[in-house]
Parts: sequence; structure tokens; C-alpha cells
Amino acid sequence: MSVEIWLAYVVAAIIFSFAPGSGTVNSISNGMVYGWRKSLASIVGLQLGMAVHIILVGVGLGALVAQSAVAFSLIKWIGAAYLIWLGIQKWREHNALSIENVDQSVTAGCLFRRAVLVNLTNPKTIVFLVALFPQFINATQPQLPQLLILGMTTLVIDACVMLFYVCLASRFTHYIRSASVMTRLNRIFGSMFIGCGALLALARA
Repeated sequence: MSVEIWLAYVVAAIIFSFAPGSGTVNSISNGMVYGWRKSLASIVGLQLGMAVHIILVGVGLGALVAQSAVAFSLIKWIGAAYLIWLGIQKWREHNALSIENVDQSVTAGCLFRRAVLVNLTNPKTIVFLVALFPQFINATQPQLPQLLILGMTTLVIDACVMLFYVCLASRFTHYIRSASVMTRLNRIFGSMFIGCGALLALARA
């Protein structure tokens, strides 16, 4: 994998991690309620859950490349279209964070387990990875090294972004809970997803 391709993936992974989703909501909620130190356990849990999805996606894509180059190319086109669709959905979202009725006595271990389940039970994570990974994989080169690089990059970036959200939430609770703020974030990252999908589609063409 060339440095240029990797840097392009880094940009895509940053957009993916910053975009509001279940992991983001989990991190912000924990930061607001429990503070950044206790919430570190939830960040580790989120990455463990995502790692499972990355392994599943990697195994599936590796098998697909080995069996059919045409099917792999089709997945790339579908993936680019999905990114555009996801961006449109983000634009249409209007939500706010709620931390009412939260148990303040939960342990770090409980936060860890909850976070693992958040990512494990989020089908959007695996669908997004299936859409994103093929855009940066060269089917003519060994798959395992490429998937390891993409997977580790994803986990490191997502952990850093979730830490940022946790620390930000612990300091600016009321501002982040605002529905208008979440709507603006959704529109910003929705636009980024649309742009990313469009650029990838043009690159395929």
C-alpha cells in the first residue's frame, strides 16, 4: 500500500470516526456523566467491538477477492453509493443527547462491557467498513497486509477521536447536548460523506 493511498484512507477514517453515531453518543454521554478518566474504559470497549467487525470484514473481503474480481469491483461501486446515501441521511438527522436517568454508580468494567456491545450490535459499523475498505484495497496485491494496515489505522484514529469527544463532553456538557449542535455536526459530516462517496465514484469511473 502506497503512502498516498494510506493518507487518503486516514482522511476517510477521520471523517468516519468524527461523524455522529452510536459510538460517538456513547463517548459523549460517558464523558458528560462520568468524566474522562472513568470513560477511558468505554473507549477501549468500543475499539474491541470494532476490531471484531474489522476481522469479519477482512475475512469476507479476502475471500471475495480470491473468488471474483468482478464482485469485488461491484462492491466498490456499491460502497461509494452507500457513502453518498449515508451523507444524505446524516443531513436529515435532528437529534440531541440525553443523559437522564443515568446510574452514576456504574464501574469502569461495566462501561467497558456496554461499549463493546454498542459496537458489536451496531450493523452500521460493519456495513460502513464493507463500503470503505474496498476503496483502498488493491486486489492484485496481497490482501492481509493491506487489511492489517487499514484495520489498525481505523482503531487508532477512532480511539483518538473518541478520547477527544470524551474530554470535550466532560468540559462542555450543556453545549454538546444541544440539538442544534448535533444537527450542525450531522450536516457537516453528511456533506463530507457525500463528497467522499462522489470522489470515490469518480475515481472508479
